[in-house]
Amino acid sequence: MLRRTFAAGALALGLAAPAAAQQPVEIQFWHGLTQPLGGMLEQIAADFNASQNQVRVVASFRGSYPETMVAAIAAFRAGQAPHIVQMFEVGTGTMMAAGRAVKPLHELLAETGVQIPFDDYLPAVRGYYSLRDGRMMSMPFNSSTAVAFYNRDAFTRAGLNPDEFPQTWQGLEQAARRLKAAGIECPMTMAWPTWTQIEQFSAIHNIPLATQGNGFGGLNAELRINNPLMVRHLQNLVDWQREGLFRYGGRDGQGDALFPNGTCAIIFGSSGLRARVQREAQFQWGVAMLPYYEGVQGAPINGIIGGASFWAMNRGPNATRSAAENQGIAQFFAWLARPDVVRKWHVETGFLPVRQSVFRALEGEGFYRQNPGADIPIAQLLRGGGQMTENSMGIRLGGFVEIRTIIQEEMERAFQGQQNAEAALNNAVTRGNVVLRNFERQNRQ
Repeated sequence: MLRRTFAAGALALGLAAPAAAQQPVEIQFWHGLTQPLGGMLEQIAADFNASQNQVRVVASFRGSYPETMVAAIAAFRAGQAPHIVQMFEVGTGTMMAAGRAVKPLHELLAETGVQIPFDDYLPAVRGYYSLRDGRMMSMPFNSSTAVAFYNRDAFTRAGLNPDEFPQTWQGLEQAARRLKAAGIECPMTMAWPTWTQIEQFSAIHNIPLATQGNGFGGLNAELRINNPLMVRHLQNLVDWQREGLFRYGGRDGQGDALFPNGTCAIIFGSSGLRARVQREAQFQWGVAMLPYYEGVQGAPINGIIGGASFWAMNRGPNATRSAAENQGIAQFFAWLARPDVVRKWHVETGFLPVRQSVFRALEGEGFYRQNPGADIPIAQLLRGGGQMTENSMGIRLGGFVEIRTIIQEEMERAFQGQQNAEAALNNAVTRGNVVLRNFERQNRQ
């Protein structure tokens, strides 16, 4: 595997140079956010461009997160990689092993002299994108967690208390039956099925998704999702779909539309869906924490983050960036860390306020009292006292994008009646471990 190259010495070229002012350094930034989030992100880049005349960030949508990842890898191999790529959180392990394809953030900041106050970032966010010694590898930005959105009007119609969302899966099943009896076409659905129903589920129940601390401890991790509790949960989902209590919404974010358009009364999805719900929903809605199974010792504890971070990339296998380009990337990252930018993104989208000081300021101003549910993602990350275990720190598995696809394929076969939950999860473990072993061989030091 190609190893990272390091710039020799500190940068000699600053952004204030007259030539840079006359000809802005162009920074290509590829992202994977659809509308309305994509437009909001591109506006942040436009605001940065308007704030100075040395750097021009060109933000462009490149498809879904997996599509953006594939495009960036292909561009690097062709020597045409973007300066910055938005990579979803499950791509972190792959990016960390990408060698010279990426420019580690801690190196970028050290060489450019740009400072970002990561001590102020939420520990769950900072820890996901850093090495074990704390050095940052990528720039956190649109961090989220999974929550439940629910239709308060539908709850009232079904005789349920709209102020009390069921805390447990046992209670949720009963609520779904009442919603169905009240004529609700689709009581429950989900988006990002592996994230909301396997990854988050494992974290809040404090059970391992994989060995080696879900991959944080080394490349020799093995999947453990075929455990009894996970089998029980997936079989419940399969049975509930057969009864009409639950609807499989499709892979990745395909199920997102089923809640704001009023089709389903409950969705388990990203807290970042809030922006779309605010714009599109024609009904009263609420936000709640993910449910858990009553009787599971120690549950519930904290969920894990989702969303994405921004990675600085080298142009190609034999092409690094100029000093001016690296300086421009670092300056844009510093802009993203500004309290006003962090605040605006959180308030308008539902993604987490990645800086603790921003959260405290909004809390002091009464923002969360005036906007019920906006603090639910943060509360869920702190559930159980906020003391993360190795099962709830996050996921650091190489090739996990491919593994997610495998799990979705096996889940779909179960939803289609081709196999039961136990067979689906056993098959996913067998196939997923092949991916892990291949990744380990390719990236062994």
